[in-house]
Amino acid sequence: MIIDVHSHAWQYPRHFNDDFREQARQARNGEEVDLTVQYEAYAAAAPAETRNIVFGGKARLSGLWVDDDYVADYVARHPDRVLGYLSVDPTQDGYEKDMRRGHEELGLCGIKLLPMYAGFEPQDDRLDPLWRYAARHRLPVLLHTGTTFIRQAPLHCTLPRHIDAVARRHPDVTIVMAHLGHPYEGECVAVIRKHPNVYADISALHYRLYQLYNSLMLVQEYGVWNKLLFGSDYPFTTVNASIEGLRHLNDMVEGTSLPRLDEKQIEALIHRDSLHLLGLADKLRSASA
Repeated sequence: MIIDVHSHAWQYPRHFNDDFREQARQARNGEEVDLTVQYEAYAAAAPAETRNIVFGGKARLSGLWVDDDYVADYVARHPDRVLGYLSVDPTQDGYEKDMRRGHEELGLCGIKLLPMYAGFEPQDDRLDPLWRYAARHRLPVLLHTGTTFIRQAPLHCTLPRHIDAVARRHPDVTIVMAHLGHPYEGECVAVIRKHPNVYADISALHYRLYQLYNSLMLVQEYGVWNKLLFGSDYPFTTVNASIEGLRHLNDMVEGTSLPRLDEKQIEALIHRDSLHLLGLADKLRSASA
């Protein structure tokens, strides 16, 4: 089985404002970015045994807002294959109420945060209720770490080093840093090595081949292959494309003296039982019972 810990559920363009869409066009040389999400398209570009975690996102600053009801409805259509996370924007009044509703009423089993897009640092005191709630209810928290094309999103909020402060204060929370923190992969590797319950996913990195090769070489040299989780970032890319990209990284070093990535570790990453690591191993079984 393949577990994709990073995929999206939203309607495009309904859940994005005009400013977000315009900046996305500029980032793609003026082309409209098609972020349409359809489970059938996702499944068609993934091995049959794939199971995935989906989330929307809430970031008023950047113009992205997906209600948790939409994510819950998406999950309900595929309960034996899909798990859902709630999302909050801690800069907005009432975020704690939204968090409790997403978990306790809608049955979403994790939390997605967008620190850079919403304009907050994860160790901000106003998030203490969130981290305590996540620890009490054993909810994994996945955060966007890394870059963006959105101008108003402050880069300092996305640095992986902030997760060190969170993990020291809330060591029982399982945390996943998305995208291996790119382009701050060195910081990300340092943090996941240090904290037992902190992981990183490798979503949306396979099409930057040389960058990913170097990032995974850092992972290899620091001995933290076991702290990486597979993710696609659908609809930005697919499961199949992500797997193929990982499996062909060593092609670049053929005929050179550059070191090779451990291909057994790459396969272990692709097939890692991330649901067990995230404390979600029983969720799909109960959904399909």
